[in-house]
Amino acid sequence: MSLELILLIAALLLILSIIAGKASLRFGVPAPLLFLLIGMLAGSDGPGGIAFDDARLAQSVGVLALVLILFSGGLDTDLQTIRPVLWTGLILANLGVVISALLVAVVAHLLLHFSLLEGFLLGAIISSTDAAAVFAVMRTRDVNLRDNLEGLIELESGSNDPIAVFLTIGLTMVLADPSRSLASLAPLFVLQMTIGGVAGYALGRIMAIAINRARLQLEGLYPALMLGLVLLTYGGTALINGSGFLAVYLAGIVLGNCDFAHKRSLLRFYDGLAWLMQIAMFLVLGLLVYPSRLVPLIGEGLLMSAFLIFVARPVAVFVSLAFTRYDWRAKAMVSWAGLRGAAPIVLATFPLLAGLDRAGVIFNLVFFIVLTSVLIQGTTIARVARWLGVQQSQPPATFRYPQEFIPQVSASSQLVELTVAPGSPACGCAIMELGLPRGALVVLIHRNTDTLVPGGTTILEPGDRVLLLTERSALNEVRRVLG
Repeated sequence: MSLELILLIAALLLILSIIAGKASLRFGVPAPLLFLLIGMLAGSDGPGGIAFDDARLAQSVGVLALVLILFSGGLDTDLQTIRPVLWTGLILANLGVVISALLVAVVAHLLLHFSLLEGFLLGAIISSTDAAAVFAVMRTRDVNLRDNLEGLIELESGSNDPIAVFLTIGLTMVLADPSRSLASLAPLFVLQMTIGGVAGYALGRIMAIAINRARLQLEGLYPALMLGLVLLTYGGTALINGSGFLAVYLAGIVLGNCDFAHKRSLLRFYDGLAWLMQIAMFLVLGLLVYPSRLVPLIGEGLLMSAFLIFVARPVAVFVSLAFTRYDWRAKAMVSWAGLRGAAPIVLATFPLLAGLDRAGVIFNLVFFIVLTSVLIQGTTIARVARWLGVQQSQPPATFRYPQEFIPQVSASSQLVELTVAPGSPACGCAIMELGLPRGALVVLIHRNTDTLVPGGTTILEPGDRVLLLTERSALNEVRRVLG
């Protein structure tokens, strides 16, 4: 196949995926599911007939995509949002994966005749929630949860990949080499997480310093500089036996909560790059699977998927959150929001490349479980949130404005959308009477179906959604003023 034909096919698949992503918002179907289906239809068993069976290439594309998706997710994470749920999220991310994997191991051993180690491997692969799927669904399905549940769910999905990767690779090595023992993995896990955490924090700080001191004359070089630093973070951490995934996610959080040059344009660039990587990852993994091989596993796949969604995941969440302030409704919501996506499929390529006996069955089972998870949980997450009563009654502010016309007063200036709460002291007050802190400016007010350009005498009403340009240091005071 010529390079020109490869580029043409890639362009058509990309454009088709973008069209499908737009359609997903209208019809309520998660975009990751459509990306996977497009890849399957373009593959050997589909009408596209593209022969692709290079598991190593698919794994490489998947790992690169996950690195950039995790980094972008970290960049968009507000530290003030996750700080109250930091330890809760880390416990859920790690303990939840282990509990789910152990439960899946037992069921796979009893019902699918896997060995306990093979069952544990299957469980480790499918027990982590997928950052790409969770970020995509949570941010496009109008899910606005109370009690900071969104921060908890996104933190879990971004931080449970390292332990899933570690367990998958470790168990694959144990199965490939029986002389190894599970006990030997414990110190390696501590080492990897420690190195990954320290490297991620340190390199996130270094990124901020490097970008601010680079003083590049061409603004277009800043995304390239940041990309180099991200790849350096992952590759360098992995080479010294640290968790590269943990390092890039943590570096993204650290950098995103620092002030650095061209911050707004870089955030937009990496948001677009994350979507591109998500499309590429799902398409390639869709091409890798043969739908005809999934048909004989429908029974086993439905069984394992149902057990994971309705038993293993809820047990893991309720046990992990047993001593927290969350009620059963909140825990049930976290359980239902545990979407599986491309990450488990990428992990399933490790035993495939290692040549394990049941690797083909594990890969096809994982693919089937991911499809059912995204289809069932991804399409109903907003409905379940309303049914459980954890959806906030006040919808999030959704201003639509051209990014290019938004001034960046300083490196720390940012746009914030806040709602004037009923009963707030700001209700009935003119903007000039609010006593907003220095560095805060009201840009727009969205009231019912109208958008107002405010003046100093504009009176605020309950339910007004206010768009402000403010310094980061003034943000807490602005939130207090608006109640």
